[in-house]
Amino acid sequence: MEVVADLHLHSKYSRAVSSQMMIPEIAKWATKKGIGLVGSADWTHPLWLAELKQKLVEIGEGVFACRQDLAGPKFLLTTEIASIFSQGGKIRRIHTMVFAPNFSVVEKINEKLRGRGANLLADGRPMTGLPVKDLAEIVFSVSPECLVIPSHLWTPWFGTYGDKGGFDSLEEGYGNLSGNILAIETGLSSDPAMNFRVAELDNRSILSFSDAHSPSMLGREATVFKVEDVSYPNIHQAIKTQQIAYTIEFYPEEGKYHFTGHRNCGVRQSPEETKKLGETCPVCGKPLTVGVMLRVEELATRTKEEAAGTSQRPKFFKMVPLLEILAEVFQSGSLSKTVLEKYDFLVKHFGSELTILLKSNLEEITKVAGEKLGEGIKRVREGRIVVDPGYDGVFGTVKIWGAEEGKDGEEAREKEGEKSR
Repeated sequence: MEVVADLHLHSKYSRAVSSQMMIPEIAKWATKKGIGLVGSADWTHPLWLAELKQKLVEIGEGVFACRQDLAGPKFLLTTEIASIFSQGGKIRRIHTMVFAPNFSVVEKINEKLRGRGANLLADGRPMTGLPVKDLAEIVFSVSPECLVIPSHLWTPWFGTYGDKGGFDSLEEGYGNLSGNILAIETGLSSDPAMNFRVAELDNRSILSFSDAHSPSMLGREATVFKVEDVSYPNIHQAIKTQQIAYTIEFYPEEGKYHFTGHRNCGVRQSPEETKKLGETCPVCGKPLTVGVMLRVEELATRTKEEAAGTSQRPKFFKMVPLLEILAEVFQSGSLSKTVLEKYDFLVKHFGSELTILLKSNLEEITKVAGEKLGEGIKRVREGRIVVDPGYDGVFGTVKIWGAEEGKDGEEAREKEGEKSR
């Protein structure tokens, strides 16, 4: 069977996260999206952990369901931990996902983190001074069945390959434990094809998840696993052996660190431009934030053509979230009343957002929702869209009907998107 999984998100206890990120609301939106397995998020936080124990019930080995919706999406115990530390004469800033098989393991890891000085009450994604290798040692010492996965691998500020605080290889960061790192997360600003260019990642699963900070952002990236049934051991094995049917991807240009640039000065450069102009801001003279695309070029061990010609990796599909498509259709914000009402109508009719975006017959979509939406989804499926790339913390913008169409609603949609992300 195939299960759509989104295993990286955050609870209401994390900074800059919607107060609606609670288990019943997460379960409701996961169902709308078509997600069968979702991450619990933030189990290091004592108050959230108490809520997880209260609101989740175990229905299989290492998988849980919302007590209010036992037939709904399943949950896996996942979290993200931040590390800020010095190594090799450089300050490192790295985010790491940790998957645990049960609450007993979670409690033991939390106790060890507290013993190393982590203030778990401070934030749903705790900030620690632990080197990532030390964090991995702690996790695996509690249970070798845990998974340690570098989050949004290429993000400049908190990615393991990130230019600002990361490393040039997993081995540099994790040392003799690098072989225990079975997978990485692409992040919104990269797609699998970009990661296929790095030989170090050949024997690791390339995973994509939403990193959602609000319910409507669930599923903007997801991984579809091939398993006999949904259990923690089966998901662990699927990641270890790359049993992935496909991944669902954000257009990486829409990610907020795709290109190199300097937000305060409005400077944005492609990798080719940066090679010519350098990494210093021409306006203020300060260093530019090196984007994901340039960083991929720096660490790649093969060309795009070589990666495309030799890769036997799972397929991936790039998409634009349905709320964004509807926002352009209606010239409105993505969370406006008009858009949300139409979204709920369509999800109820077709079953889920991902069904609409990836599988539903275009003629049926046009018949039910109108010619413009049908055409919009067709263009997204074919990649016939215009993306203005993101840089230095500024999300890229998508225009399905080009620069002149949908212009009036762009500003409202961008503001709405910033609030929700």
